[in-house]
Amino acid sequence: MYPSSASNRPTTMGLNGMVTTPHYLASQAALRVLQNGGNAVDAAISAASTLAVVYPHMNSIGGDNFWLIYNAKTNELKALNASGRSGEKATISFYKEKGFEKIPSRGYLAANTVPGAVSGWWEAYQYANKTMGNNLPWSQLLETAIGYAENGFPISPSQEMWTKINIDPTDSEFRNLQRFEGFKSTYLKPNGEPYKTGEVFKQPDLAKTLKTIAQKGADAFYKGEIAQKIVAELQANGGVLTLNDFQQHTADWVDPISVDYRGYTAYNLPPNTQGMASLSILNILNQFDLKKIPEGSADYYHLLVEATKQAFADRDKWLTDPAFVEIPVKDLLSKQHGKDLAARIDMKKAAQVVTPLDPKGDTVWLGIVDKEGNAVSLIQSIYHDYGSGIVVKGTGVLLQNRGSFFSLDPTHINHLEPRKRTFHTLNPAMLFKNGKPYLVYGTMGGEGQPQTQALLVTRIVDYGFSVQDAIEAPRFLHGRTWGAASNDLKIEGRVPKEVIYELVRRGHPVNVVEDYTDTMGHAGAILIEPNTNVKYGGADPRGDGAAVGY
Repeated sequence: MYPSSASNRPTTMGLNGMVTTPHYLASQAALRVLQNGGNAVDAAISAASTLAVVYPHMNSIGGDNFWLIYNAKTNELKALNASGRSGEKATISFYKEKGFEKIPSRGYLAANTVPGAVSGWWEAYQYANKTMGNNLPWSQLLETAIGYAENGFPISPSQEMWTKINIDPTDSEFRNLQRFEGFKSTYLKPNGEPYKTGEVFKQPDLAKTLKTIAQKGADAFYKGEIAQKIVAELQANGGVLTLNDFQQHTADWVDPISVDYRGYTAYNLPPNTQGMASLSILNILNQFDLKKIPEGSADYYHLLVEATKQAFADRDKWLTDPAFVEIPVKDLLSKQHGKDLAARIDMKKAAQVVTPLDPKGDTVWLGIVDKEGNAVSLIQSIYHDYGSGIVVKGTGVLLQNRGSFFSLDPTHINHLEPRKRTFHTLNPAMLFKNGKPYLVYGTMGGEGQPQTQALLVTRIVDYGFSVQDAIEAPRFLHGRTWGAASNDLKIEGRVPKEVIYELVRRGHPVNVVEDYTDTMGHAGAILIEPNTNVKYGGADPRGDGAAVGY
């Protein structure tokens, strides 16, 4: 029913369960959990912990995560926000008095938010244990991650590339991470060279940390020796986090947000994530008849880029921690607002400056569906590749730099305040059909996440692409990628020249990039066929992932 192009990977099919992650070792770890009787949440924890070991340049237990969890027993969709808040001592004056006009992107001052990932694993596990059944023991879920940390694994091409990029001695502020002893001793060889693809990489300190978490749960990370080591090193180097910050941290259940799309219901996470931007793009596209617009045409790319601009204008005006500002999400995602934004799009000309209407009224993604129909869409990140660059001695924990996204301008919507969650690019997604999950999907890639999500949904729903074909088809990226600031329109070189010429003619600042570049992120998706219950999984050739089923 969902054939793949002969030139692409085949779409993976399975009747009992399906897993897709951006690294094949993590996919295998999750599949083993499902085959051993664990549920989708168990499998997600196994995959996420494994990714924190085998994909350290993109995520870590020192980062954050966000979850969408569908419970087949209760027919309920739950959303979990496991992002960390800024420290109690993190203030604008703290940085300004040190002479900073912006928070440093790297180093100890960039690590100013509590890592939330482990709390997300633990909270999701407790929920599934109480409501889903078929739980495996907590300690068993971390066994694969511990094994790869302790015994090693072959370095991926992605890790080799991003390590080389991040030891550039000419970029002293953003790259040049070997200046941090923890990074140097963890991710480089004793001679200072990066590991090469296929060489075995071990992380003994991280193995010990994961063993402690496996034995004692999340409290071991937030209230025990691990937190003490992290805080001690940060404070010894001028950092702001305190033991109290760790002890007070919580992952929070929140209500998912949604919009209608062609009779389906698209779900995402509410602020502080940019899930509202992902849904806003679909809300705008819902006002257009895509059957009259050929997929892959200049009109197709133009429309999606222009819808992205409109959605991002609203996002940039409003998005921050909703505990500090009342964000009119309901109005921003209303059908009328979608119509108003759609009316601003000129199909013949690219908008150069987009201001928000007043409302009326770097990263891994993984997906799991188990035999019972439970589903997980999970995204986990440290923000920039290798995060803050700080690996805490004796723990193997690489700390994120997500808090560097806070503004030091007190009038900015996302300005720094103590115990505040920053604007997060992370947003896992699901699309429901007749009240049940139909498409579990997501991607890494900063600002590219809402755009790639829209490409996946339109190609599958509007144009009938197979899951794998939708993932592999050419992609674009309007705006900036993680770790860089640019406002051009990056388009993969496989897009026909006549389409690119037409986009340039309409005013788009097109930058043609290489085919299958991971600048476009690592996407994945699982489609559940309602009539047969067959699960169709896809993984991105731009990454090192695999979709596996049984």
